[in-house]
Amino acid sequence: MSEETRRRRVVLVTGLSGAGKASVLRALEDLGFEAIDNPPLRLMDLLLAPDQLGGPLAIGLDARQPSFDAKAAEALIEKLAARPDLDLSLVFLLAEDEVLLRRYTETRRRHPLAPQGRVADGIARERVLLAPLGAIADVVIDTSTLAPSELRAMIEAQYGFSNHAAMTIGVVSFSYARGLPREADLVFDVRFLRNPHYVRDLRPLTGLDPSVDAYVAEDADFGTFWGQMTGLLDALLPRYVREGKKYLTIAFGCTGGRHRSVAVAERIAAHLKQAGWRTTVAHRELWRAGEEGKPLAVSPSQAVLDRQ
Repeated sequence: MSEETRRRRVVLVTGLSGAGKASVLRALEDLGFEAIDNPPLRLMDLLLAPDQLGGPLAIGLDARQPSFDAKAAEALIEKLAARPDLDLSLVFLLAEDEVLLRRYTETRRRHPLAPQGRVADGIARERVLLAPLGAIADVVIDTSTLAPSELRAMIEAQYGFSNHAAMTIGVVSFSYARGLPREADLVFDVRFLRNPHYVRDLRPLTGLDPSVDAYVAEDADFGTFWGQMTGLLDALLPRYVREGKKYLTIAFGCTGGRHRSVAVAERIAAHLKQAGWRTTVAHRELWRAGEEGKPLAVSPSQAVLDRQ
């Protein structure tokens, strides 16, 4: 048995309350991890004692306990990461304040750091308290605009394969008007491409529609851009793996986040999957529009599929 086979997989899940920690633990549990939510830090050494044989383990850590000490948690995580018998990964979840406030309002929960006060005060305190853990996390996920299914897909892509040491790539489309995705590692501005918004028949569709994709790809400068961008990524991605990076986010932005960025994101995701990379795709503005109750235009072929 090789050294890699003997190493026990351990995923620590932490982050802001309301950002999706429970959902991630459930997803890991469905992948075969034994899940333990928020054990006292003093018991961690016992749970992960070298003589304790077992399968993959997912442990949730948060600030619910009055005695929680982020610095102590940071020191413990660094000690565990140095152990040769563990394959340790730290996932940190965050979300925008307004999203967390809405989630707490919808569920009528009290914030653990402000049980008798304002939820906003608890969120602010928790951001400061957990900042040291966010700084050392292997995977940082902003769930502000993620559907539960998209968050689950990210976790499954990262931890649901036997070759778990390989890097997972998240591809995101977005609108510059709503700001850069905070989790983005590489950002490409595709606003130079011709805009389907100004074509009457294409305006109500999205970059998921083949006619929009074809219109974007027929831009005179698209071929040069595509060749140079894919060449850059093909050269960079193996280097990130060698540096030990577990998750990389590539973001594509345009004016509205519905046409050009979506089409290019879909194309690059297909390119990466064909090259053998584990890849997830999220279209931030399309999900946001659906969450706000606005109808999402789809191609006629997709509408037929959805009804089957």
